[in-house]
Amino acid sequence: MNSTKTLACSFFLVFLFSGLTEVQSQASFVRGEELFMQNRPQEALRYLQVAVSEDPAHVQAFLYLGIVYLQLNRVDDAIAAYTQILPRGGLETARIAFNLGNAYFIRGDTILARQYFTRAIEANPAFASAYLNRANTLIRTGDLQEAIRDYETYLSLVPASPQREQVTRLITFIREEAVAEEQRRFMAEEAARAEAERRRLLLQEVSDSIHSVVEGTMGLSIGVDGVQDFESEFELE
Repeated sequence: MNSTKTLACSFFLVFLFSGLTEVQSQASFVRGEELFMQNRPQEALRYLQVAVSEDPAHVQAFLYLGIVYLQLNRVDDAIAAYTQILPRGGLETARIAFNLGNAYFIRGDTILARQYFTRAIEANPAFASAYLNRANTLIRTGDLQEAIRDYETYLSLVPASPQREQVTRLITFIREEAVAEEQRRFMAEEAARAEAERRRLLLQEVSDSIHSVVEGTMGLSIGVDGVQDFESEFELE
């Protein structure tokens, strides 16, 4: 009977401790959020770090913490924070993946940036900003036609975007550049073909010249009237 009471008491204490931890974590998060909203990232950082250490499943705290790290130019710490919470992201998976993409883009890793923007889109196909930022990443990697598709998807999702005119101009520029590049490639191919033909004719001319000299030499040889058979004319005694 005593053991049953002891076990029940232990469960109660664990439950109570867990509840107190969550309350403390939430209090730290609320204060961190307040400081974040006041644009005081250095002060917010301490409270948000406490919040995630007390509750490793506090998705919102991790989201804010990652942004604070980016504001403080601690990109690797932001990546670590977002990577840690991503498997527990739930409904916030798209936002976490999007923020990871931004962090990798800032670090200059376009491959992983593209990967996480894609993951954000997979989690939320209507995530307009993910299409926009993936398009910007595709510009860096030279995948211009894919970038156009993402820009157009972004505009279809946000028709009244304040960046619409700028994005539209960029799409037009990419298409014009693609046409210009095709023209340059065609001209280069034409120039290469012309150069190849010039060299072929030059080789043919040189070859013909050499052939003419050989024929002239053969003509002189044929003009000799016979060949003396010196061996039959001189004999040893």
